[in-house]
Amino acid sequence: MRSPAPRVVIGLLLVVAIVGCAAVFGLSARPWSVLAVLAAGTAAGAINAIVGSGSLITFPTLLAVGLPPITANVSNNIGLVPGGVTGVLGYRAELKGQRGRLARLAPASVLGALVGGLLLLTLPEQAFTVVVAVLIGVSCVLVLTQPLISRRLASRPRRAHGGPWLWLGVFAGGVYGGYFGAAQGVLLVGLLGIFLDEDLQRVNAAKNLLTMLVNATAAVLYICVAKVDWWAVLLVALGSMVGGLLGARVGRRLPPVILRAVIVCVGVAAVIKLVGG
Repeated sequence: MRSPAPRVVIGLLLVVAIVGCAAVFGLSARPWSVLAVLAAGTAAGAINAIVGSGSLITFPTLLAVGLPPITANVSNNIGLVPGGVTGVLGYRAELKGQRGRLARLAPASVLGALVGGLLLLTLPEQAFTVVVAVLIGVSCVLVLTQPLISRRLASRPRRAHGGPWLWLGVFAGGVYGGYFGAAQGVLLVGLLGIFLDEDLQRVNAAKNLLTMLVNATAAVLYICVAKVDWWAVLLVALGSMVGGLLGARVGRRLPPVILRAVIVCVGVAAVIKLVGG
């Protein structure tokens, strides 16, 4: 049994770094705002580890406590990175044997996140609303029909790393995740499930690592060039770290049918939220 020390060390380093940033900027917040954002961060971390789309909880909460939309989006993205790390640690058993595959797909996520982050900083926020809703809808269909598609493709040879089409799909997912990020996990689960000959839990583990890379890459870009509310980052980060660990424990125990149903339900909710505002 592996020692929990690496997880504890990583968590403490992240907390210390974020608390230090908050202290440097001398931030403050109302008590109800602190509780609301902390709770939203915990829920988002858990949902991201199981499915993805936790931003649909934290982003509206940050808007509700008074942050401007772009600042809320940027701060939310940075704050969810620690939760992504704990979610990946929680799924480390399912990541075994996927190092080579993820080494090939990781650059696609990183490059896509850079493109998406630059789009966020240069284009109107409303520009991608319809496109994002369509992408989430398509990803839900992919997740729902993935078993049927996989059976039809079973007779054809599938590459261990998914081939160039999966690489391009992961790149597109990185662009989307760098721009907004809600439900990017749904999109990635659909793509990975179709192109890879893996069970859904291992696909979900790969999804957690790739989405964490997207958020981390975009976070670095935002820290350099965007306005960040470090108090919001601190609260979302603390909540998402706890939620990521809890979500991984729950998600790893879900049967594939239940996990697939949860993914589709969250995706549909995301479309409704985006279209309905």
